[in-house]
Amino acid sequence: MPVQRRRRRHSKKKNQRRYLAVFFFLFAVPLFAIHSQLFTLPFFWDEHGQFIPTALDLLRQGAWVARSTIPNVHPPGVEVYLVAWYKLFGFSISVTRVAMLLVASFGLLFTFLLAIELSREAKGAPAFLPPFLLLVSPLFYTQSMMAQLDMPAMALTLLVLLLFIKQEYAWAALAAVCLVLVKETGIVIPFVAFLVLMWRRDFLRAAWFVAPAIALAGWLFLLHHATGYWLGDPGFAHYNVAYALHPVRMTLSLVRRIYYLFFAEFRWIGTLVLLITIKKCPALRTPAWAVAAAAALLTLLLVSLLGGAELERYLLPVLPIFYIAVSVAMTSLTRKAMLPLSAALLIGLVANLFWNPPYPFPYENNYAMVDFVRLQQLAAEYAERNLANRTIATAWPYTAALEHPDYGFVTHKLNVVETNDFHPASIQAIQAARFDALITYTRTWTPENGVISFNLVRRFLRHFYEWEYDITPEECLGLGLHPVISWSARGQSISVYTRGNN
Repeated sequence: MPVQRRRRRHSKKKNQRRYLAVFFFLFAVPLFAIHSQLFTLPFFWDEHGQFIPTALDLLRQGAWVARSTIPNVHPPGVEVYLVAWYKLFGFSISVTRVAMLLVASFGLLFTFLLAIELSREAKGAPAFLPPFLLLVSPLFYTQSMMAQLDMPAMALTLLVLLLFIKQEYAWAALAAVCLVLVKETGIVIPFVAFLVLMWRRDFLRAAWFVAPAIALAGWLFLLHHATGYWLGDPGFAHYNVAYALHPVRMTLSLVRRIYYLFFAEFRWIGTLVLLITIKKCPALRTPAWAVAAAAALLTLLLVSLLGGAELERYLLPVLPIFYIAVSVAMTSLTRKAMLPLSAALLIGLVANLFWNPPYPFPYENNYAMVDFVRLQQLAAEYAERNLANRTIATAWPYTAALEHPDYGFVTHKLNVVETNDFHPASIQAIQAARFDALITYTRTWTPENGVISFNLVRRFLRHFYEWEYDITPEECLGLGLHPVISWSARGQSISVYTRGNN
């Protein structure tokens, strides 16, 4: 009998692995297919401003703390993962894209598996909808191929929750260690697990979830030893902590988070379904949902309090939990209501991949990111052909793009002078003798009839966010800079100016 039991157990595990592989490919194939035209897309903003140079420092110099860019508090987990790929296949943009898409594919699989656990009390098969809602979400689309922290953080957050709900606590604690070594804000998830187990008086297993805090502390000590700062850089610390904790900015950040998660991109449909069905949907009131909801809420609050950039990608670990909740709530509706609402939500998400809102938003939230990179490619090609012997002034991180062939924009280094932005005062502050060409580009989405066109909004942003308009062509002429060529795409533009007439 024991031998037969072992054989049955082995056969069951083998079948489970087979099913997991089938579902993984079910999600991975369409994800790779819809990104197939972007495998060689040059790196975007924070990719070549922070994460790729940090990975290359580790690959080429063995440096755990960034040397070729400003070091910061982010642990090196993603860089370690990328370096493993680079050692196997060599460094390239396409290798990077494939590596990150694999992480996103696992994120879809973990969303599906977590949805199964969180919908056991629901009727039907709601677990299939969340990964497909995620697959067509604009933010997921862009972030799934980008060398940034938030997609790996999402995948690991879902894995920790999945393992914890399945009561595989040791594996959940180990996954939580990996999570905090990818992104420091992931500490919220093991903290929730620790509190839940303490409340259950399971003290031994609760102690396992102290390990992620110890791992994160170890990274911080290493960072402090290398830089002299606990967050790696005083400027980074000020912008992401002191600046972000201003009461007005903190409140607006929370409002932005709530709006994006519950209303933007047609998610108001899902929120409406939740509000209508919450009282008659017992499947959303299980102990497992209490854990998932607590993890989502604390993550939402933490990323609203910290992070001066207030980027929506910080919400990626919460987005699948929202979609799972909506999918479970849908089961309380009639079939006649559920199908059109699900279809409308899916269509709305797809439409928002290409539609830009009338208010400022990070380009990385949708296909505007591709437009941004393509325009910078065009200007870089022109600069390499025509400005190779000139010194070009432009704003970070485009300076890095023009200096480093690794990032996919140029084949050899160009001479650059860096400015933080394109405000007239910033350009005027650079001595004319230091540069003889200027490249400006649309750093902030400000459509002609958008929200920023209102004076009240501009005054508010100027007071609390130091907003200023960018230098105009007329002001460039006043500085002896003549327009040479420009390109535009769907509301964005990039322009080249030189001293003289060519």
